[in-house]
Amino acid sequence: MKKYLMLFLLPALLTAQEKIVKDTSFTLSSSAQKTVKDYPDAKPVEFKLPANVKAVYNLVYSGKNLRLDLFLPKKAKKNGYPLVALIHGGGWRSGDKTMDHPLASVIASYGYAAAAVEYRLSTEALYPAAIYDVKNAVGWLKNNAAKYNINPDKIVLMGSSAGGQIAALAGATTGIEKFEKGVDKKNKGVKISAVIDLDGVFDMTTPAESGKDTIPSKPSAVKQWLGVKYADNPSLWIEASPLTYINKDTPPILFINSSWPRFHAGRDEAIEIMSKMNIYTEVHTIPGTPHPFWLFHPWFEKVIEYITPFLEKVLK
Repeated sequence: MKKYLMLFLLPALLTAQEKIVKDTSFTLSSSAQKTVKDYPDAKPVEFKLPANVKAVYNLVYSGKNLRLDLFLPKKAKKNGYPLVALIHGGGWRSGDKTMDHPLASVIASYGYAAAAVEYRLSTEALYPAAIYDVKNAVGWLKNNAAKYNINPDKIVLMGSSAGGQIAALAGATTGIEKFEKGVDKKNKGVKISAVIDLDGVFDMTTPAESGKDTIPSKPSAVKQWLGVKYADNPSLWIEASPLTYINKDTPPILFINSSWPRFHAGRDEAIEIMSKMNIYTEVHTIPGTPHPFWLFHPWFEKVIEYITPFLEKVLK
């Protein structure tokens, strides 16, 4: 009977799987192939677990079977280690959490807990699903803080490219119902101590993003994530912009940028607003860099050089 039941269900299972198309266009290998053409001295960062760090892989943080990888200092600490949750890039539709293993593990070696977080990409679920996922991840980590020696009151969101935009949006919208209604009740309302944005766009309405959708057969990455092009629903693009939510409760933000102005959109406006509210910001633009600079030497070292003193300053 079970055999025939499985045969009956198999077409439905295959149909469900076919709906989720895995986009593998953004990987370390594909990024390296593109980057070394214009930056011949660039070398991909290889993952090697530091001697003072331990790792726990594929912890399920959501009922949707989403997972995260956790990197922790081997030595226990009273009150726990501050947490940095890393959100990978890939145009909201590609990439995966393993790409953040080098950064996460090195951050952990400096005395922090670091989580590389998986989230639903646009091939599986449109905006704002990824925001809900990140909030669920940090909520789960806070609820399990004692188990993993994490300080539940010191949580930082860090993201690269699309992940930077997601991290900033999730960090700036605590308590806003639109961005909390898809979060499990026990995971809601986590206060974020700081945000680190690696080349994530703060203003989605910038012409470099909103002006792309002129050929229907070639939708932009943002259109594929939001489900609609800017001309048809500009308010949704505004809603998805972290710049929209800068207010007195916005956490300190560290901006680390490539030399590509496209990825600076909204940054200076956000800094201007935050400075008027006496909220700490820091910005570093690394000259002569490709967009995915955090994946390559010699810029990987610069990223660590900027991150660690920022964390020490805002979390002390």
